[in-house]
Amino acid sequence: MSLLTENSDADVVAAVIGLGSMGLGMARSMKRAGLDVVGYDITAAAVDRFVAEGGRGAATPAEAAKDADIVVSVVVNGAQTETVLFGPQGVAGTMKPGTVFISSATMDPTVARDLAGRTEALDLLYLDAPISGGAAKAALGELTIMASGSRHAFNRARPALNAMAGKVYELGDAAGTGAAFKMINQLLAGVHIAAACEAISLAAKQGLDLDKVYEVITASAGNSWMFENRVPHVLAGDYTPLSSIEIFVKDLGIVQDMARSERYPAPLAAAALQMYLAAAGAGMGRDDDSSLARLYAQLSGAQLPGSTKETQSR
Repeated sequence: MSLLTENSDADVVAAVIGLGSMGLGMARSMKRAGLDVVGYDITAAAVDRFVAEGGRGAATPAEAAKDADIVVSVVVNGAQTETVLFGPQGVAGTMKPGTVFISSATMDPTVARDLAGRTEALDLLYLDAPISGGAAKAALGELTIMASGSRHAFNRARPALNAMAGKVYELGDAAGTGAAFKMINQLLAGVHIAAACEAISLAAKQGLDLDKVYEVITASAGNSWMFENRVPHVLAGDYTPLSSIEIFVKDLGIVQDMARSERYPAPLAAAALQMYLAAAGAGMGRDDDSSLARLYAQLSGAQLPGSTKETQSR
């Protein structure tokens, strides 16, 4: 096994499980930093693409992890993370003692704590490390990582963290804290996207020049990062998924579960969740989350760029 320290990336083998838009960028960033990267994805074409770029491919998660010092799991949720770890071809059965598992999925903190306990019982390390920044930041190695875990887990994960992130927040010594921070971020992100889509669709209903609305609002106090980032999708009439409606159906659902368990009211998150559910029910679940604007247009008769009344209801 390679001897990993905070200051040496020599001979580090990293396995990336999940080579989607985020995982591929993370794998590329680690490879660019000099790590020996093995990739696995359920879609063979994704593995072939990474291999064509000079990476190594594996046929199963277990195969990818067998010689790894670091295993980075870039899947959607806690259930998929559990399968990556403990499923029939899971990595826990082939990871060497002392190897660190970096979990990047967004999940309920209680699930993160459970997975960490089961992993650590096998003499493996677990770092709860959800990510933010999108595919563009993943490709540049500039993600924000909200991480919690033991000092030993952080030290073992350092070569990968340095390669993947512009900022790593070390939030505590126990799994679950990173997950909780990510859910606060997702509450805000989901509400802000819904608000941005509501506002730009109301502007369309009012017959305003939407390009000018964007210019004015992004220079005014009502602006948000999500308005600035998502409204251009609406202005272009391009709903190619960068982050899908279904992501926020999942994440705001987790927020509601967390709030209910604490007897905590979260009415804004609840209202936003209903809009994402409505968009998913209208057939937009796999489209970009800015499709909430199309839902508002469908309900109100507002006309958005690149759309007609027929194309706004899919």
